[in-house]
Amino acid sequence: MRRMEMLRALIGPDDGSASAAQLCVRAVIVLVFGIACIRIAGRRTFSQATPLDIIVALVVGGNLSRAMTGKAPFWAGLAATLLLVVLHRVFARLTVHWTWLAKLMKAEPVVLVRDGAEDPKAMRRHGIGDMDLLEGLRLQKVKTPKDVDLAMLENNGQISVVPRKP
Repeated sequence: MRRMEMLRALIGPDDGSASAAQLCVRAVIVLVFGIACIRIAGRRTFSQATPLDIIVALVVGGNLSRAMTGKAPFWAGLAATLLLVVLHRVFARLTVHWTWLAKLMKAEPVVLVRDGAEDPKAMRRHGIGDMDLLEGLRLQKVKTPKDVDLAMLENNGQISVVPRKP
């Protein structure tokens, strides 16, 4: 019980009235905890993000912020954040095994160009303008849609390109 009292004195109360020193202790604990959460969630959470990844990142950030500033109970906030990160990891693993869940959680790739012909309807539906398409092609070292066998808007928002063979 003595340790809990000492820890409570270090991190301060959860009513928003923690001192500057207590907020600093909270910041260190939240930093270490946040790094642990990112390691648990995996790299995927913060690169090539899916909608689930983005939501988890936003909620984790919000939870950690409130826990650090004392706007939410400290240990309960960390516990809820850890649960969210573990659930994210579980869902990520399950999408590998269950295609229906992967389709529900992730976007499906969309054909933007096939055999040199653009699909303006698909481009409009996904907010890809002509300039966006050309930029995606240039990044893949392709000059025009006519030089493309297949260009896809991938789950991560990038445009992948299969150039035509000369």
